[in-house]
Amino acid sequence: MSESEELHKGLEGVLVAESALSYIDGSVGKLVYRGYAIEDLAQDASYEEVLHLLWHGHLPDSEELDAFTDAITEEAAVDDTVLDALAGLAEADEQPMAALRSGVSMLSAADPDDADPRDLEASLEKGRRIVAKIPTLLAAYDRLRRGEDPIEPRSDLSLAANFLYMLTGEVPDDASAEAMDQALVLHADHGLNASTFTSMVVASTFADMYSSVTAGVGALSGPLHGGANQDVMELFFEIEEQGADPVDYVTTKQEQEDGWRVPGYGHRVYKVKDPRAKILEKRAKELSEASGDTTYYDYAKAIETFFTEEKGLDERGIAPNVDFFSGTVYHQLGIPVDMFTPIFALSRAGGWIGHVLEYQEDNRLIRPRGRYVGPENSDFTPLDER
Repeated sequence: MSESEELHKGLEGVLVAESALSYIDGSVGKLVYRGYAIEDLAQDASYEEVLHLLWHGHLPDSEELDAFTDAITEEAAVDDTVLDALAGLAEADEQPMAALRSGVSMLSAADPDDADPRDLEASLEKGRRIVAKIPTLLAAYDRLRRGEDPIEPRSDLSLAANFLYMLTGEVPDDASAEAMDQALVLHADHGLNASTFTSMVVASTFADMYSSVTAGVGALSGPLHGGANQDVMELFFEIEEQGADPVDYVTTKQEQEDGWRVPGYGHRVYKVKDPRAKILEKRAKELSEASGDTTYYDYAKAIETFFTEEKGLDERGIAPNVDFFSGTVYHQLGIPVDMFTPIFALSRAGGWIGHVLEYQEDNRLIRPRGRYVGPENSDFTPLDER
């Protein structure tokens, strides 16, 4: 390879595809799905509407939405063989993200359609089944590891409400269902992030949709991508346990632990506050005040205020991202902290599927090159002479 060729570590700044699904302007904190501002979608659109938008290119009318929602609801049940396998993983105390990765992969065994992966309509149907079943998988796994029986999905609840119902055994109130639905809308897509790109790389070989989504789950499981919301809540738990002032606690950790960063702070793309963080901040405040316990919301605001007003991090392009407040929202909904990243996957699977289908319409195998920096002209020595 020519030494003059520029190296882009992590593919930073490299354009690898065109997409009509989502657009981010990190300099002003703008996120749109197919031209619609995330603020409008989060306020007025359901997750099902957003899925239809991402997959079909337009917001559905009432008739289209009913048919689309019914089609998802009809696929929500998970085969007993998969549930049995999840029970084995629960006994082994597997982490929820790992259980989800295995569960999505196992779903392919019960798929009724063995169509060629190059059949995009059939792939869309597989994607619909995956999105419908992930909430059931996750809720079942959490119950199984707690020694409780899985709960079958209901046909009269939205995907978000159904997930909370299957997780807790109680139909959520409107505020909880709306909060869960809004969180799913906000996480549904976000350009060519690591997990989306991973799904596309796998799909570019024309592997099946289950392989692509399984790969996306694997990429999202890494702490540099999907785990910050859990880290935020665990930080808040530490502060509460120590009875410490939140600002003193995080500044002390920064001083004592070289390289430690406040989780949920800063973003590879955004140079201002993440627009999704602004929306979830409001939701976290509402849920916390309604519960009568604003402890964790107060921690978040105290830390944000300090780093903004005292340290001026916002002027350096470092501000809260979506994870800084999403953990508080999920905690207020009674969701265990190690389920936060799986919920991220629950939502983002819709975006992965949309990008896979879009890319495969004009597919080209994704095959980057690397610069060789190893030894040259090595003399080979036979085994008996080494």
